[in-house]
Amino acid sequence: MNKVRIAIAGASGRMGRMLVETTLKSGDASLVAAFEQPGSPFAGKDAGELVGLPCGVAISTDVAAGLADADCLIDFTRPEGTLHHLELARAAGCGMVIGTTGFSAEGKAAIAAAAEHIPVVFAPNMAIGVNAVFKLLEVAARILDEGYDVEVIEAHHRMKVDAPSGTALRMGEVVAKALGRDLEGCAIYGREGVTGERDSQTIGFSTIRGGDIVGDHTVLFAGIGERIEITHKSSSRMPYASGSLRAARFIAGRKAGLFDMQDVLGLK
Repeated sequence: MNKVRIAIAGASGRMGRMLVETTLKSGDASLVAAFEQPGSPFAGKDAGELVGLPCGVAISTDVAAGLADADCLIDFTRPEGTLHHLELARAAGCGMVIGTTGFSAEGKAAIAAAAEHIPVVFAPNMAIGVNAVFKLLEVAARILDEGYDVEVIEAHHRMKVDAPSGTALRMGEVVAKALGRDLEGCAIYGREGVTGERDSQTIGFSTIRGGDIVGDHTVLFAGIGERIEITHKSSSRMPYASGSLRAARFIAGRKAGLFDMQDVLGLK
């Protein structure tokens, strides 16, 4: 069986290094390109040396050239960088796995448009466990549809720039859809001052940022006399990298289409 040829954007970052390591240790994927921004001190260095696994693949700043030999680009960078890489991937006919969060509506529309030409897996969280939680939340929300207030609490490291996290928002979307609500109209992002009695139709979000927290998410269904909490905690970035490779395998050989991890895991 041919190995899936992987390219990784932001290779020197925390997530990038985990992706490099996971790819190099996999038995059915090969690292063919790794990228960093122009001026990066890591440009020209062996990508594998960043994780103690020299591999002969030098970190490049020329994304367009590097994608020529890749089946899939995995990108966990920033929205503006990801959208630029998406244009290059489309031109190269290269599939893409997008783990970046914080896109505007216009950015999401650009991803959907590109997916008409290349295969794209776009998901707020690539971890298999988190996607199992999405399914559990759908079931729980349908059961707990009356008499329970819903709150989404998430915590991440101090370097995360968007809030709430993409995962927290997707959790809210899953619950809102199961309850027949529109998240845009019922979400409450933080509370301060005299807020009055809680509206039972709202879904609240609380955000914590600090230290090196990889990612904790809890959805609380608070009723009278009981609370149900569905929680996922990440102790490393490995689950995101493993899920990303699974997504890359999923789109290998596909011509085009927009998918998420629920598609990859066969949960739809």
